[in-house]
Amino acid sequence: MKQKKMLGEERRTYILELLKENQMPITGTDLAQKCNVSRQVIVSDMTLLKARNEPILATSQGYLYMPQPGYQSGFEKTVACSHPPEKTEDELKLLVDHGVMVKDVKIEHPVYGDLTASIMVSNRKEVEQFMKKIHATNAGYLSQLTDGIHLHTIAGTTEEAVNEAENALRENGYLVDELN
Repeated sequence: MKQKKMLGEERRTYILELLKENQMPITGTDLAQKCNVSRQVIVSDMTLLKARNEPILATSQGYLYMPQPGYQSGFEKTVACSHPPEKTEDELKLLVDHGVMVKDVKIEHPVYGDLTASIMVSNRKEVEQFMKKIHATNAGYLSQLTDGIHLHTIAGTTEEAVNEAENALRENGYLVDELN
């Protein structure tokens, strides 16, 4: 039996309910199937919801509802890193293995200025999913636009966890201040 197609406002309310009920990201494809619409309709719905200041975050794993700014952690820090593309997975796993979430990657582009992309990975499985998506889409890394130099916002439940993750980056030669 085919599901009835929802009207716009009804669908957006339903999407918000689904996102609020789930701690894990929901893909646009899954939302499209649940709502009996195309993925492009979901993308448009997300744009409208974000325009209403709904705290929806698009991650590489899907959409998340983030009612408070950032990862509910306690402590965040921005770290400056540099490495070639083939070290990305190693860098991300190193960070999540220290119990922190990698929230984003930022670069300073010579034309567009600051560019930020959400990553939102906090364990090895999420890192592997992120890497599979990069490889499956043949997408490049933002850091390739800046010869490997980039920033990450990392978040953890304690300042100690974040500092330990930063020290691990330092020990592995990923921090920019260690490259000079």
